[in-house]
Amino acid sequence: MEKEKIIFIYPKAFTFIETEIKLLSSEYQIISQDLNWANKYLLPFNLFLQFFFLVFNLFSTQKVLISFGGYWSLLPGLFGKIFSKKVAIVVHGTDCVSFPKINYGNLRIPLMRWFTKHSYQLADIILPVSGSLFYTENNYYSEETLKFGYSHHLKSIKTPYKIIPNGLIIEDWKSDNLTKEDKSFITVMTENQILRKGGDLIVKTAELLPECSFYIAGTKSIKNAPKNVICLGRLTPAELKSWYKNTQFYLQLSNFEGFGVSICEAMLCRCVPIVSDVNFLPTIVGESGFVLLKRDADLLKELIVIAFQKDLENLGIIAMERIKNNFPISKRKEMLISILNNL
Repeated sequence: MEKEKIIFIYPKAFTFIETEIKLLSSEYQIISQDLNWANKYLLPFNLFLQFFFLVFNLFSTQKVLISFGGYWSLLPGLFGKIFSKKVAIVVHGTDCVSFPKINYGNLRIPLMRWFTKHSYQLADIILPVSGSLFYTENNYYSEETLKFGYSHHLKSIKTPYKIIPNGLIIEDWKSDNLTKEDKSFITVMTENQILRKGGDLIVKTAELLPECSFYIAGTKSIKNAPKNVICLGRLTPAELKSWYKNTQFYLQLSNFEGFGVSICEAMLCRCVPIVSDVNFLPTIVGESGFVLLKRDADLLKELIVIAFQKDLENLGIIAMERIKNNFPISKRKEMLISILNNL
């Protein structure tokens, strides 16, 4: 029996996008187009190419799946509305927030905000990877209560939504022969994520805990970091897994985080998580780790000292089981395909 065709639109072929294509390919014939949406100067050209891509492919399909709201999501949404095709948009984080204080979020950019808003209005359903992308608030970053989520920033959106959490390929992160370095911490962030991911807080805390080692994957260097902050640069998934296997804790001290795939990967390698009290992070951790309530180095040091007194081996096992039970790729696949089949 021939598989149903579905158009899949995305801004860039990230690793998790490739995973999404693989899991959907068991049910659908995926039709996609690779364009460089990151270069704003190519926007008119990309929209021109996308227009003809949709004209050529839309009439042989009934459904369009879009990953992230942005420049690339408006034409598919508009074509879907005009030609009665069902459109679903998966939202991940940056497409749901305006956070000028840390220079983060697509919704702080007027043109991107306009494209995103109208895309969400045209869609038949929005699929956030966590409920915090619809709406969330916290006092972690400052004493002021900060409010985020597309329902807050784009108040006119009435499109139905359904939360479908991210999923991980559990087998890819299965870890044996662990040799955890005592008092070691790891986190993942690129150079342009240092402020959002709490790299500055890690540097301050490392100065207070010189006996600890803080490894940062994805970053080549951090200005004025002490010697116990070791930047590992860009790592392959295999290299990253090896570091997870040898590190006691994973730090996810983000000021905003749509979901947090990296922390899930680390927890599968039995890293004990320490997270900021923002978005979905405390829910991911549950009883397996620790939550920092305020963005303060002294409070983080106190939390780490408390963590050292716990049974870290047992917490690592609890962390691993929590991800295996709650966020396997099979659960996301089942939910996503069910939504698409019933559009």
